[in-house]
Amino acid sequence: MNFEHTEDRRMLAETLNRCIAEQYPIEQRNHIAYGTQGHSAQLYAQLAELGVIGALFPEDAGGFGGRGFDISVVFECLGRGLVAEPLLGALVVGQALIAGGNATQRALLEALIAGSAVAALAHDEPGSHYELQRVATRAERDGQDWLLSGAKAVVAFGAQADWLLVSARTAGETFDAAGISLFLVPGKSAGIEARSYPLVDGGHAAELHLQQVRVGPEALLGQVGEGLALLERISGYALLALAAESVGAMDVAKDQTLEYLRTRKQFGVAIGSFQALQHRMADLLLEVEQARSSVINAAAAIDDEDALTRQKALSAAKVTVGRIGALVAEDSIQLHGGIGMTWELPLAHYAKRLVMIDHQFGDEDHHLQRFIALSQAA
Repeated sequence: MNFEHTEDRRMLAETLNRCIAEQYPIEQRNHIAYGTQGHSAQLYAQLAELGVIGALFPEDAGGFGGRGFDISVVFECLGRGLVAEPLLGALVVGQALIAGGNATQRALLEALIAGSAVAALAHDEPGSHYELQRVATRAERDGQDWLLSGAKAVVAFGAQADWLLVSARTAGETFDAAGISLFLVPGKSAGIEARSYPLVDGGHAAELHLQQVRVGPEALLGQVGEGLALLERISGYALLALAAESVGAMDVAKDQTLEYLRTRKQFGVAIGSFQALQHRMADLLLEVEQARSSVINAAAAIDDEDALTRQKALSAAKVTVGRIGALVAEDSIQLHGGIGMTWELPLAHYAKRLVMIDHQFGDEDHHLQRFIALSQAA
């Protein structure tokens, strides 16, 4: 099979990699990612101008891509540059608008693609463990309006978001599959208290407390009580994006480690000539290629109409990059020795990001259990 990207995708990757290399060197990246906002509005607008956000969505939604391989190409490049911008939120919320939004809600896609609006998914809650159906936040009717009350945890760029996609329970108990609804809420609505904080791998997240947040009937996304299926669908896009980002970061960590082994000398020779280290690097290279294969499989499956096939491929990719990402981080640092832990060495930041990707949208253990359950259901 031919796994080469199309000419358009190769051009997009080359342009994006060049832009990141020129505009986002590691020193600038760290200044932005660990800064007070966690991202750069100027860089985000520049990425939008290059068509990076548009590549995440199909033509009938105002983009020019939207296929699985378009998404994987973009996020692999972002992983190579450790880009800490709110693109994942744009992808997830944008796909929710495409799948479940009305004409008015879908109009927001134009602002998302232009980079003039930041969006975030507010779903995880304190005490949850990646379960999509665990929703304690409540939405109650008040005439034609809805009143939202509850708490959301680790919302990426939640304090900076112009729009929040909030999951809330309109019926049933906390762990019921039915009764979950989705609401598109302005980020600065009255009643939303956001506590923003920096993340260990760069960027910002927020704890959100919703106290009788009033939204009109137009805020409801999709049908009342049927939000879980849409959550599962858009989470799949996040899994693909994170897996591709992880492979991009692995590639750079691997290349930097190979270069170090070629140049670092001990006993008068490069340490890369030691057979034991050659064997370790050979094993590491094979593992990275396995991770890449899992992302290719997930990208091919993301548009599959069969939900079981799609979900298995996505969980398999997340399990694979979770395991291999940790392996690459640990081995790369160990092969560098003490210098691998220093702030000044880019590798340390790649290692942090590789480890933290595992904890977004379900870690290795969660998706391994999910894959087993899906296989048994087949």
